[in-house]
Amino acid sequence: MSQRTKLFIVFIAIVVGGYGASRLFSSSGNIPSEFQDARLRGALIAQNIVNLSNDSSKSLEKISELDKKGDFPEALAITLGATEKSQDIREQAVALADEISIMTKALSGIQSFEARQAALESIASRLALLNRLISYSNYLSNLLQALRDRFSGIPGAAKQVAVLVNQINAEAQAINSFNSQAGQAMDRFDTIIKQ
Repeated sequence: MSQRTKLFIVFIAIVVGGYGASRLFSSSGNIPSEFQDARLRGALIAQNIVNLSNDSSKSLEKISELDKKGDFPEALAITLGATEKSQDIREQAVALADEISIMTKALSGIQSFEARQAALESIASRLALLNRLISYSNYLSNLLQALRDRFSGIPGAAKQVAVLVNQINAEAQAINSFNSQAGQAMDRFDTIIKQ
């Protein structure tokens, strides 16, 4: 093989390699690594929150059954367990808020307006999820007190228990919905940056 042929092959390899590298980096190179890392961590945390709230919803079904049967001590014990899970959820919420903060700060580093908008939609959905999580946690604390009142025979507590269980379930559904919306927005984000 002649020197000229070798140079030509090296030149073609550099051109092809450069093109491949530019395609690879253009899809993610315009996205700050802080954003990508926070996005992944935030998605995992949000899914963990959804899983914990779904577990609590199952506990609420059991609490409702026990309440109807008049087994207040067992209903109260399960509510205490759900309240402890609520503390785990709160800790996860703090971690999610930290990741959302990092994502928000890194938004300006995203070149594409459309990608930035999709990322902003995801951030907004995660913030809405956190807001509903606060309501969820408050309702769960109120349920604990309502069950204590019901166990003590305070009039009207039975109705309050049923109302709170419904409110907690509604908040859990909203949490799931906002998590799904955040995921859909990030799917759009991925589609946009790959173009």
